[in-house]
Amino acid sequence: MDICKIPENASKCSGSTMECFMVLSTQAQKISIATLCCLFGTLCVFENSLVLYLIFSSPRTRKKPSYIFISSLALADILASIIFVCSFVNFHVFNGTGFSKEAFLLQLGGVNTSFSASLSSLLLTALDRYVSISRPSEYKLLMTRRRAWIALGALWATCAAVASLPLLGWNCCTLDSSCSELFPFVDDNYLSGWVCLTLLLLGCIVYAYAHVLWRARQHVAYMEQHQAQAGKQNTRMRMDVRLAKTLVMVLAVLVLCWSPVLVLMIYSVFSRLSDRLRKVFAFCSTLCLLNSMVNPIIYALRSKELNSSLRRVFSHFRRQLKAPEESPEAESTHRSSVVETVCEDAHVT
Repeated sequence: MDICKIPENASKCSGSTMECFMVLSTQAQKISIATLCCLFGTLCVFENSLVLYLIFSSPRTRKKPSYIFISSLALADILASIIFVCSFVNFHVFNGTGFSKEAFLLQLGGVNTSFSASLSSLLLTALDRYVSISRPSEYKLLMTRRRAWIALGALWATCAAVASLPLLGWNCCTLDSSCSELFPFVDDNYLSGWVCLTLLLLGCIVYAYAHVLWRARQHVAYMEQHQAQAGKQNTRMRMDVRLAKTLVMVLAVLVLCWSPVLVLMIYSVFSRLSDRLRKVFAFCSTLCLLNSMVNPIIYALRSKELNSSLRRVFSHFRRQLKAPEESPEAESTHRSSVVETVCEDAHVT
């Protein structure tokens, strides 16, 4: 199969070059991509919006740093799904090229910011669990709401700054350097740097969770040896262990969904990609949406507090459905019928 070669020098920044990145050649491939994106994107927005509502509707959960970080993860996933689906489907399915280089890099920066913030939020959540288990007596002093919000502000600002670098000039058109074979206008060196940063974040998360699991096993052993002394401290330990296991599940899903994309990005830096591999990359990119969709399901299944909030929401919804049966109109109709019955009885008497 022929490879659409990227032109050299100035022509590599033209609109015709962007068509070389539209690797979906058949209608079946386009329909498949559109279906996956719309399905995963819609479920992702709904589920993460529900998570945000459950967290901030409860005074207890919205004050905890752990859930503040999880809410940041949910917000990042919502933004990533919206921006990714709109730009990805428009580019690969509808072959939209009616926008400038700056507009494309702005869209790419939005996707980059959102996915980077999602990964970084998971890192903060891992560090939160690390502090909670390694230094439980000092946790409330070290991990305050104020520090949590400051950390999130720094996180989002850093992600936005890194993602905006191609738009600010670090692109192959401005520098007249080697372009990526996966993204139009993106410099190979920038892509290498972004991949290295992502791998560094993943490494830090894995290290934090390795320590969390090690301490969690110690807590489990301690609880088994001191069952007679079970109390508030053991309850706190169980909560930490449960949340640690939940977040490890999130991490496992993250690695499985992102590994194919990162591997292909690394391979593209050192070797030329065929059209087949670029099509594989396009389909693997939808796994990032799958990751964002699965995260809220894990929270709902594993978090007792969110489960409790979800049950309250369902209970309130059921009461709202039953409310029309007990509406003022129904009550007035019932009262009028009672009055008529009473009057008829009095008349008969």
